[in-house]
Amino acid sequence: MRSNRLIAAVLCLAVGLPPGAFAQTATQTTVQTAPASGDSLTTPSATIDANVFGLYGGAAARFANRPGERAGLQASMNALQLPDLGDGSGGALTPQAERRLGERLMRDLRRDPDYLDDWLIRDYLNSIAARLSAAAAMQYIGGYLPDFELFPVRDPQINAFSMPGGFIGVNTGLIATSQTESELASVVGHEMGHVLQRHIARMMGSSERSGYAALAAMLFGVLAGVVARSGDLGMGIAMGGQAFALDNQLRFSRSAEHEADRVGFQMLSAAGYDPYAMVSFFARLDRTAMGDNGVPPYLRTHPLTGERMADMEDRARRVPYRQPRQDPEYGFVRARARVLQMNSTSEYRDVASRLRAEIEDQTALNVAANWYGIALAQTLQRDYDAANKSLAEARKVFDAEPAQEDRPVPAEQKAPVVANKPVAPSLSIDVASPASAALASLNAVQAPNAVVNLGTIAAKRPQSRSSPSLDVLAADIARLAGHDNEAIHLADTAQARWPASHAAIETHLQALLSARRFTEAQALARRETRDDPNQPDWWRYLAQASAGANDAMAQHRAMAEKLALDGAWPSAIRQLQAARDLKSAGFYDLSTISARLRDFETRYKEEREMEKDDS
Repeated sequence: MRSNRLIAAVLCLAVGLPPGAFAQTATQTTVQTAPASGDSLTTPSATIDANVFGLYGGAAARFANRPGERAGLQASMNALQLPDLGDGSGGALTPQAERRLGERLMRDLRRDPDYLDDWLIRDYLNSIAARLSAAAAMQYIGGYLPDFELFPVRDPQINAFSMPGGFIGVNTGLIATSQTESELASVVGHEMGHVLQRHIARMMGSSERSGYAALAAMLFGVLAGVVARSGDLGMGIAMGGQAFALDNQLRFSRSAEHEADRVGFQMLSAAGYDPYAMVSFFARLDRTAMGDNGVPPYLRTHPLTGERMADMEDRARRVPYRQPRQDPEYGFVRARARVLQMNSTSEYRDVASRLRAEIEDQTALNVAANWYGIALAQTLQRDYDAANKSLAEARKVFDAEPAQEDRPVPAEQKAPVVANKPVAPSLSIDVASPASAALASLNAVQAPNAVVNLGTIAAKRPQSRSSPSLDVLAADIARLAGHDNEAIHLADTAQARWPASHAAIETHLQALLSARRFTEAQALARRETRDDPNQPDWWRYLAQASAGANDAMAQHRAMAEKLALDGAWPSAIRQLQAARDLKSAGFYDLSTISARLRDFETRYKEEREMEKDDS
């Protein structure tokens, strides 16, 4: 009997220990006794100050093992009373492995019909992330700073989620529900906080440890039941172990939400956004949940407690007040999200009616954005003349509006903005043409009615306020209405005005392809693949342009690169093989293709091996 009890105790102790416990002890001993060398050694977490470990990611921190700089940073942190955010090292999952995992998940997600492949919204969300990332870098937040990639999801529910490696999804319902840019940035900052603190990697490590503890409890329960000849005793011990594991996960989740709040708030205030935005947005969601007797998905996945709200409000009160300015693009992106979360012509008609009713009732947060949303909905209904007129109204109101402050204004306090408010004289041009109406609404000086050359009009008119959303939609309307030359002109103007806008580049490529100007489209796409080779869209457009130009070699090679970026390695390899088999392939082409083919086959083999290891 005693031997049975001893065996049970030893087995439970062995199973209950976390994996690598003995190895960790050996590693610490090795680090302490090994001579100094150029190789980087893992520093035990016990030797790092708690605050530094939490804020900078422990041994992987940028300032680890640099006492002079760490001491200065520690003093500044103590002065700011920054919180101890815990171990951000992420355990065994390295940042590189986490990024690879995120990329593999994104490949599947991009095939989902609810993934919204819209460059205007993606560009804007990533501009917010870039601004918050710059604030994180200045404050040395996080053990590492990944390349964040934000993307919209077609879903009217209020929610957002973070994935491994810096990928963050934002529902269109969340964008549409926010009332200021700072409110949207507060949610983005919270999700970025999860990534910077490596909560996914840490939760995986916590789950592994909890799983071993639950397994140990289950094994102990079985053995105890055998020894005591009592099934109830064994079942009780096993259930207790599972409850312990579940409670451990819940504690970690609550702690992770607190950390993400604090990190997100630090970035939000340092980036110049409204520090009260996080408080106001979550409070509004909480009131909505109580009023509708239903909890929004965001509050279900991000439980909101009174302690969290009080903590955020207290931090906001201690930040010196600055009046933030709102990016004009926010209103247009918000209206675009309201429209694109719909899927049918009848829904487009309904959302256009709601946007128009808000203008008439003077309840619209941004009148120009509402007109833009109406124009987009009419474009999706293929009513291009009406869409062009609505877009012209959006430009009129936008030109007349002052820069907006980044705080929601109650409807009863807002000054009415009438759509047909007198503005500067415009050119007398036939509004039936989308390009003509767009250019007419843009100009601010009187010109002779006989002027019809679009290039002359664009060159002579002074620079006026605009946004990527307005310029891109003008080009899209012209292209879809069949005005190819006007669409190319407007797209070229949009790209010149917004050179960093992926949406403007894509619109220009689409206009060139629609006009069958394949050589120009091929040159533009090839330039973009050189500047940004990791963007599959540019390789796809290069393949389309090359096919139109009857350049089979370039078509196969571009399609191979696009498929490789999508993770479709067998298809990418077949494309390169087809390019290699072309009779027109020269010696240089064959050498380049063969080298790339070997590279693809090697990477495909490595990825298959990694998938086997993960499984």
